[in-house]
Amino acid sequence: MPSTQADVKPFKAGFLTILKFVLFLGLGILITWLSLKDLTEAERNEIVKAFQTANYNWIILGLTLGIFSHILRAVRWMMFMEPMGYHPKFKNAFYSVMIGYLANLAFPRLGEVTRCGIMAKYEKIPFNRSLGTVITERAIDLLIFFLLFALMIVTQIGTISEYLDETVYPKLVEKFGALHYSRILWLSAGGFITLILFLLWIFRKWLQKFKLYQSIKKLVIGFWEGLKSLTLIKRPWLFILYSLGIWALYFLMLYVCFFCFPATSELSLGAGLSALVLGSIGIMITPGGIGLYPALIQETLKLYGIALVTGLALGWLVWTTQTLMILVLGGGSLLMLSFNKTHHGKIGEN
Repeated sequence: MPSTQADVKPFKAGFLTILKFVLFLGLGILITWLSLKDLTEAERNEIVKAFQTANYNWIILGLTLGIFSHILRAVRWMMFMEPMGYHPKFKNAFYSVMIGYLANLAFPRLGEVTRCGIMAKYEKIPFNRSLGTVITERAIDLLIFFLLFALMIVTQIGTISEYLDETVYPKLVEKFGALHYSRILWLSAGGFITLILFLLWIFRKWLQKFKLYQSIKKLVIGFWEGLKSLTLIKRPWLFILYSLGIWALYFLMLYVCFFCFPATSELSLGAGLSALVLGSIGIMITPGGIGLYPALIQETLKLYGIALVTGLALGWLVWTTQTLMILVLGGGSLLMLSFNKTHHGKIGEN
């Protein structure tokens, strides 16, 4: 009987993973369909024409900057290994990062496991140790994302407020009267947060019995422990520089693509920041950002007066080329790893 239960758990975990992938992939496909279904034939032709007439020199520059961001990520990851006494080869770190991105296109979060498995196989770094570094790395990226999100709100509040005043506020007035949307937002958020905190305090002992509560608790503790492990890094300022450099390259990788079309070439750095932050949300939600990333880029650029067709064309152009880059570099990395294995025989001999 115990063996039967042991067999059921991995099956259940695998089934849930596949189910989540199918759901999020389905969400991406649904968003793609919704963003395209109402386009007229003329608008679809405009998008095709935009792909044909875009200045691809800027796309090439964007892809080059993207490659440098992946190189920096591999170098930063190697810095994580140093305090534990491991010094992996750069090429294997880079290959594992790119294969990780490739795996994430198939199953979200599979890439983290894959790249740690590669390092365990080719550099003999224990899987659990490298996985801990990846979790810390993700925590740092999440922290930088939240800082960029806050920066976007502070610097782009004028544009966002103007958009809300012209589109959202009139609809809210119809339902709630003349109370300004900002007050509605703050009152609603404050009331909701207060209610949640009150319920959590009242039912805290009852909630502790549930696995979800324990999972969230472990996530928070792991996040904090991961941040504390940064104190062990030998060159912390260089590490911070690499971390900021990765996101700076992410920003430039997207922003230079604005120059593909005359209509978006005059957009400000603030528009690029908004597109980076909101577009990143799409990548977090659906596999590789399929469907959602182009739609979010379109909606973001609408705030800055860019026509729907142009914004959607730019979103799909950036997403398509970046996905192709991952497919090529990830596939090439797999090939190079197999080549190394063939020529060096036993793993780790060099």
